[in-house]
Amino acid sequence: MKCPFCANINDKVVDSREGRAGDLIRRRRQCLKCNRRFTTYERIDEVPYMVIKKDGRRERFDRKKILQGLLKACEKRPVPTAKLEAIVDEAEQVVSESTERELTTEEIGALLMSRLKKLDKVAYVRFASVYSDFKDVKEFMNELKGLLRERTRK
Repeated sequence: MKCPFCANINDKVVDSREGRAGDLIRRRRQCLKCNRRFTTYERIDEVPYMVIKKDGRRERFDRKKILQGLLKACEKRPVPTAKLEAIVDEAEQVVSESTERELTTEEIGALLMSRLKKLDKVAYVRFASVYSDFKDVKEFMNELKGLLRERTRK
């Protein structure tokens, strides 16, 4: 490893730990020239998980992109970021456990919306309006009426 401080390539590993899920190794290293410590992470290089978009294009699964969408939907809402991260973790787990290495945006979006619906109704409607690509106010109202029907049943 190249030291990020002095660019020396000689170092020693001071500590190694396995990550939470066992798919990552964290190593604390010490440069043998400047004696400063730095951290490196090792993970298995896998075939990427792909997402099939509505228009048929394929893209790499990008957890940051999903988290950004959820954060945008929850803007100015009392939703903890940790809960959104948990939703993204769950989506990533579903993709990684899929027998295919590809899932459609519809499958991922349905999962995200079902979790968001339980968490915050306003954020759910915001997310659904973008994800479901509502064409007009009528589609938006139909979604709101569905939420109201669910609320009166409880």
